[in-house]
Amino acid sequence: MDYLTFRERMSRMGCFNINQLQLWEKDFDRNNLTRWCRKGLLVKLRNEFYAFPEFRQVPDASRYVANLIYSPSYISLHSALAFYGMIPEEVVQVTSVTTLRTARFENPFGSFHYQNVKTPLYFGFEIKLMQDGRGLKLATPEKALLDLLYLYPFYNTEQEMEDLRLDGDYLQGEFNWERMFEYLSIIGSKALNRRVAILSKLYGI
Repeated sequence: MDYLTFRERMSRMGCFNINQLQLWEKDFDRNNLTRWCRKGLLVKLRNEFYAFPEFRQVPDASRYVANLIYSPSYISLHSALAFYGMIPEEVVQVTSVTTLRTARFENPFGSFHYQNVKTPLYFGFEIKLMQDGRGLKLATPEKALLDLLYLYPFYNTEQEMEDLRLDGDYLQGEFNWERMFEYLSIIGSKALNRRVAILSKLYGI
């Protein structure tokens, strides 16, 4: 198969995996992918996942890739908090939560870190639409913060909470504390309850 035929069929996807490709052509020669990556016509994201290089110009492409290359997962932790403007820092790597093993990947689209949680804790995310209509699985603000406090238990004092530099105006305004406490009751962790109590006291909730 020549590259132009392949591109005409697959370019609208932006990113794809081998299974999607073989649904189109069962006997597709995988050596083509290796050759086209060498030529810069494709980008390898991880084993069996590829993208067209121009997809990097699409807004939120790195977040979309994060969802795609390690599934099930949703964007959470520092990346989600930065997305909502709850922390001031620009987050270099895309951080996600998964029921799979903790993992890291590097590719031309960025750096990706996945933290494992047990299946009962895999909830609290929504589908956010990208500009091109693709859906992103992204934690709600409340679950992103809970995921952070749960997975990073050293945030257990007022000083540690202050060091997060959370946006106090957001926490006292848009942040849905009722939803936060609903999530807490589902998680059922006494240690996490204590950390949230410290946080709410710090911000006068």
